[in-house]
Amino acid sequence: MNSSFRRSLLVLFLLMGTSSLVASHDSLLYDSTAYTKCKGKPERALYNGGILKDIEITSASNDSSPSFMLLNLTQGTKYSFSSWVKIDGVDSALIRASLTTENEELSCIGNVVARSGCWSFLKGGFTLSSSPSTSTLSFQGPGNRDISIAVASVSLQPFTDEQWSRNQQRIISKVRKRPITIHVSDGNGERLQGVDLRVEQISKEFPFGSAIAKSILGNIPYQKWFVERFNTVVFENELKWSTTEPEQGKINYTIADQMLKFVRESGVMVRGHNIFWENPNFVPAWVKNLTGSNLEKAVNARITSLMDRYKEEFVHWDVNNEMLHFDFFEQRLGPNASLDFFKVAHESDPLATLFMNEFNVVETCDDNNSSVDGYISRLRELKRGGVSMDGIGLQGHFSTPNLPLMRAVIDKLATLGLPIWLTEVDISDKFDMETQAVYLEQVLREGFSHPSVNGIMMWTAIRLGRCFRMCLTDTEYQNLPAGDVVDKLLREWTTKDREGRTDKFGSYSFFGFLGEYLVTLKHGNRTVKSTFALSHGIETMHVTIHL
Repeated sequence: MNSSFRRSLLVLFLLMGTSSLVASHDSLLYDSTAYTKCKGKPERALYNGGILKDIEITSASNDSSPSFMLLNLTQGTKYSFSSWVKIDGVDSALIRASLTTENEELSCIGNVVARSGCWSFLKGGFTLSSSPSTSTLSFQGPGNRDISIAVASVSLQPFTDEQWSRNQQRIISKVRKRPITIHVSDGNGERLQGVDLRVEQISKEFPFGSAIAKSILGNIPYQKWFVERFNTVVFENELKWSTTEPEQGKINYTIADQMLKFVRESGVMVRGHNIFWENPNFVPAWVKNLTGSNLEKAVNARITSLMDRYKEEFVHWDVNNEMLHFDFFEQRLGPNASLDFFKVAHESDPLATLFMNEFNVVETCDDNNSSVDGYISRLRELKRGGVSMDGIGLQGHFSTPNLPLMRAVIDKLATLGLPIWLTEVDISDKFDMETQAVYLEQVLREGFSHPSVNGIMMWTAIRLGRCFRMCLTDTEYQNLPAGDVVDKLLREWTTKDREGRTDKFGSYSFFGFLGEYLVTLKHGNRTVKSTFALSHGIETMHVTIHL
């Protein structure tokens, strides 16, 4: 490579009219396009390059990475960033894009496992806490390797808060709601005009819930507060191996059984968390002393005992928690340990959806252990091994949320066509409760408005008067700021009660959130109640009720 290609390319790109540019495109649509396969040629730039239109960046060595300078980026604007990346010098490497201003340094705004000989797609984004006069956006590989990096089809598209919110609402209307027409007929099938009706949504289709702990048992105020809000639950610790078998052979499911009884009585759905946990800090102490065949017997006994007892009770299982970050079992039982865990779990309960469950996938891209491409690679590895891998679990333990990055990562995972759940959402307790509430609302809105997110769970179980990092209520079950946010969003994501009359065609139409509805009809001296489920669909749903 000649010296001209080994020098960093620094492009000065003047954005003197950025604010007016963004504001003039109120109908700007977010582009969810993403790719996970390495391609012979890069695809065209998203948004035609956005504010980087016509900018060309060529290759550079790792000690002099491709970079360019931007002027007048604005505080609070959400920037969606993407690029195609190819490397030379090694077969593959994790390449990171970063942004530096005079006031702050964003060490990662997106990353990709790039390869030699083909182009890989990086998608990310950022929001700045100040309005810098200059910013430098650059690409870096691992610091100890001599790699040349080529980038192409680079795009940076700004969105105002209003534009971002409009995109969220557009997707919510398309994916979480559906138009419906209710037809009212008499016993002869004749449509009835002027029938009074009242429509109430009595349950929601979208799974939304929280972790609970054993403190909910016998606690009527806590139970009442919980079931009034949530339709899905997960046990915080009560199914974990260290809880159910703290000493070898002394298995005790009493607490888990009692909690499952509460779940059944409440009519909510329950996730199973977890069968194994690769983090050695949370492996039962006695298990750490086992090796070879003794460890194999112990893990086989664990999975058989748990799955036989709770077959068809739990809709999901987090099979081997945090396997991108830790490898306690794989170190001792071999690299196929996780593969075997998933296979046995599927054989034991074929109706359960089996999940990987990881942190720092959507929360940040600073963690090299849990890059989005690393997650995808491990998931594909399991599927090649014959695993029934059905679900993508993203824990969501956030500090300051990077919403453009969060959406970009989910876009990329969505290309796999598997259900995606946010499984353990909370906000760091380094913030005060008011700030936690603000950030929680941002994360929940982002998750609910992504079409590939199938459910959201918060990690807000109350135990001994405390929560892991964030509580929704105090010990008297009065809402804290985060709880107020949850209630606000639950109201917003529920169809308001409607009253009206059938028209001259004997029909009444509205646009509602998916879920179950109760219709009360009054005609003359007759009153009839009927229920229906408004499920996902593109076309208007039609329901006929006979009086």
